[in-house]
Amino acid sequence: MNEKNKKILIIDDDARNIFALSAVLRSKGYSCISALSALEGLNLLSDTRDIGVVLMDMMMPEMDGYTVIPIIKQDKNLAGIPVIAVTAQAMPGDKERCLRAGADSYISKPVDVDKLLEILRTYLK
Repeated sequence: MNEKNKKILIIDDDARNIFALSAVLRSKGYSCISALSALEGLNLLSDTRDIGVVLMDMMMPEMDGYTVIPIIKQDKNLAGIPVIAVTAQAMPGDKERCLRAGADSYISKPVDVDKLLEILRTYLK
């Protein structure tokens, strides 16, 4: 299975962010699915077998990325799926906080598409 056959799961509470990321990624040949909440994202992860990477918004109501990533990483069926933290928080220390939570990589908003594609190529092999 080549990298573009694997789905990218976008978990973000803002539909505009999902729309923008999906549009860019689909234009590059990637398949995307999305969830508007962390719980919905966890359900999709459990029910969908061909997810290659998760783009996780870190700041969501109810359950944020800092709570969800450890849940994913502690699940033996999901732990191998790379999680990329996507956040508007770009202050010193924010990247390290995301990585400590278990994220495999980090990208800040507004998303630099070239940087995101480079990260995806790293994890979708």
